[in-house]
Amino acid sequence: MRLATLRRPRRLPDLPGLIGTVRVDDGRHHTAARELGAREVAKRVRPGDIAVIDHLDLDKVTAQLLVAAGVRAVVNAAPSISGRYPNLGPEILVGAGIPLLDRVGSEALIGLVDGERLRLDGDTLYRAETPVARGELLSTASVAVAMEQARDGLTFQLRAFAANATEHLGSERDLLLDGAGVPELRTPIEGRPVLVVVRGSGWLEDLKGLRGYLKESQPVLVGVDEGADALLELGYRPDLVVGELTGVSDAALTCGAELVLHVSRGQRAPGRARLDELGAPHVDFVATGTGEDLALLLADSAGAAVIVLAGAHTTLREFIDHSRDEMPGTFLTRLRVGAKLVDARAVASIYRRRTPAWPLLVLLVLAVLGLVTAVALTGTDGFTGTPVADWWDSLTSWVQGIGGR
Repeated sequence: MRLATLRRPRRLPDLPGLIGTVRVDDGRHHTAARELGAREVAKRVRPGDIAVIDHLDLDKVTAQLLVAAGVRAVVNAAPSISGRYPNLGPEILVGAGIPLLDRVGSEALIGLVDGERLRLDGDTLYRAETPVARGELLSTASVAVAMEQARDGLTFQLRAFAANATEHLGSERDLLLDGAGVPELRTPIEGRPVLVVVRGSGWLEDLKGLRGYLKESQPVLVGVDEGADALLELGYRPDLVVGELTGVSDAALTCGAELVLHVSRGQRAPGRARLDELGAPHVDFVATGTGEDLALLLADSAGAAVIVLAGAHTTLREFIDHSRDEMPGTFLTRLRVGAKLVDARAVASIYRRRTPAWPLLVLLVLAVLGLVTAVALTGTDGFTGTPVADWWDSLTSWVQGIGGR
């Protein structure tokens, strides 16, 4: 009797390109909030995954989140650089060697299934050997050209910003000028320094550079949404957690910090149900703006002596790279806080220049030990008539006096 031959299943031919599990933006966000959808994708990405997003003018923070998550490639349904202004995200991705397939169209998201395995080869995304989306593969050179062209659009953006700032000031005049509507806090802030932490660009470097300041000044620690988790990760417990509180961990919400829930005017607060479920007491802050803006207004209204801001945009390019709808409120809030506001990197630079006392003490002890060793080996004859011989005689007499007691 002949045995049937065991056959291995036929393997598909090796196909070129990058293969990875896709994480898809569901596309339900309106234009002004699409960056939130992209950041949600960045939170779900695992090393080696392909992120599929729909994010017009990819910003720096989202790009940094994708790089930190170990994404293998990024596919953007929208233009990553539209030309309205020179946004920073595409430079970060291509600079990190991550392929960025651009302008594939929103229809590309419709047929994709989150978690399926797809292949990116050149300017085309494939399911096995079937093309599912095609776009423009950005390079360092093409990003540089697009950024140069986008600088011409910056003037128009600044004009629009000025108009939006005027509108925002009209709607939030009482809050910005008189502090009306700012909730009272249990946390004592009057006359104390305050550190506001946003889990944005460079937050880890900022906090590490502030270790000396934190130890010496003992500021009130305020975490803006995931900034509270950033503090916990480095061993600091926040005194205050401010924001929509939807992406904050349960550990941060139940660590004993006072919670301030951001409620946008005329809208429901999505984080309220979660706080009620946790039984976490909180106060509402009804205002238009960002959690960062609210944290600054809270600290200023409560009488903070100085407010140090870590992990937030500071340069003009970073500020413009922020969400277009949030720029006016952030700008006006910083005008309100004024001279109280200090960038974390400036504080860290000051503390780095300080010379700690212990190296000087170690040098002094080593010098004394070296001198004692030299005298013990050669005697005081070589130092006759010098202060060293007098010092040695005095030290010897002191030691002998102690021994004779």
